[in-house]
Amino acid sequence: MSEPRIGDVARKVRSKNAGPFVLTIDVFCADAGRFRAVCDALRTERIAALFGQAPELVRRFELDRLNVLKFSMPRPVVQGSRADRDMHASGWGWLVAELPLREGR
Repeated sequence: MSEPRIGDVARKVRSKNAGPFVLTIDVFCADAGRFRAVCDALRTERIAALFGQAPELVRRFELDRLNVLKFSMPRPVVQGSRADRDMHASGWGWLVAELPLREGR
């Protein structure tokens, strides 16, 4: 059996704009146990490395009452600029969903 991925454990992983300069990744979990497993797996440094960001630029929010883990960071390019290939930033979440639950796998 293959190692579970974040998307296998989470109910939903999505990405979106948080204004023209900020990208947000939300990881929704069905219960506290899955939420804790996702929080333990997705260290801020791991997300920063995945998106090529300095760890100090990645903000992490653990919304334990909602079982939601959220990361916000600068967008790679300004929304709507000539180099923007994802105007709504909806295509970034799958990168997180495909990560193995355990690092180094």
